[in-house]
Amino acid sequence: MAKFSKNSMVLCFLVAIVFVISSASASTRLKKFNHPTKGDGTLNFLVIGDWGRRGTYNQSHVARHMERVGEKLDIDFVLSTGDNFYDNGLTGVNDTNFVESFTNIYTAKSLQKQWYSVLGNHDYRGNVEAQLSPYLRKIDSRWICLRSFVVNAEIAEIFMVDTTPFEEKYFTTPKDHIYDWRGVLPRHAYMASVVKELEKALSESTATWKIVLGHHAIRSAGHHGDTQILVDRFLPILRKYDVDFYMNGHDHCLEHISDTESPLQFLVSGAGSKAWRGDIKGINRDDVHFFHDGQGFMSVELTPTEAEIKYYDVFGRIRHRWSRSKNLLHSAM
Repeated sequence: MAKFSKNSMVLCFLVAIVFVISSASASTRLKKFNHPTKGDGTLNFLVIGDWGRRGTYNQSHVARHMERVGEKLDIDFVLSTGDNFYDNGLTGVNDTNFVESFTNIYTAKSLQKQWYSVLGNHDYRGNVEAQLSPYLRKIDSRWICLRSFVVNAEIAEIFMVDTTPFEEKYFTTPKDHIYDWRGVLPRHAYMASVVKELEKALSESTATWKIVLGHHAIRSAGHHGDTQILVDRFLPILRKYDVDFYMNGHDHCLEHISDTESPLQFLVSGAGSKAWRGDIKGINRDDVHFFHDGQGFMSVELTPTEAEIKYYDVFGRIRHRWSRSKNLLHSAM
């Protein structure tokens, strides 16, 4: 009987270990959305950030030109780089800011596609759980917002990551702002989990194009400049797994910067409404291909062998165009 009990204890112990390992593995896997494409081997989408101001600061003007470009490209979806609702996120799931800044602004038929969104620092100043709530999809079915997740669009995988908790100043010197850190604390454990989840997802990806999107910049010539903790924690991983593009908002401008040590391109699209005219840092850096301190958005066109990026201003004019193949890099304009 004693022998049986001892063996049973060992078996239970081993089962417990397997359960813990399995649970840990599951917890480090990002939720994935499989987005079917048109079936012709292409993928087209728009990228916009820092936009939700109830149509003011030219948000409505930008939306109208997104309508035209979206129709022309027959886009598959829209990506939002965060700061979706100003000034302080949403107060709850019934906050009228959601409808007034999103549903009632992006009304065009061409924009009635899925919107995949991450949180920005302004979103964390409101009720974060409300903005993440599936209830908002009952109000507008286009809306999908999670902290971190993956969009699998066949020839491309887009890794959406939550970058706001990486900025220590929001915790140590919040000024008069109150941040909703539910689900984030303890901070260092949360950051380690985000990095681990991202690296695991990238290591498993077989997509032709790998895109990582967050709110904060890794490289930027704008007001906020480079985000050093993302340079330290994210950049080595992006280089290691041959990520093609890192996209972000936060700086209220449009930018294109090349990495100096890999083919990685930094694409800033944070000009969905209020822009910061003349607020430029490091504009003379050799790796900066384009900087526009006005409102606008970005389009992305992908095939299995080619990528084309276009930046549009508030008047719908193409201000910068850049293309890439897997074997050749070149830019224009």
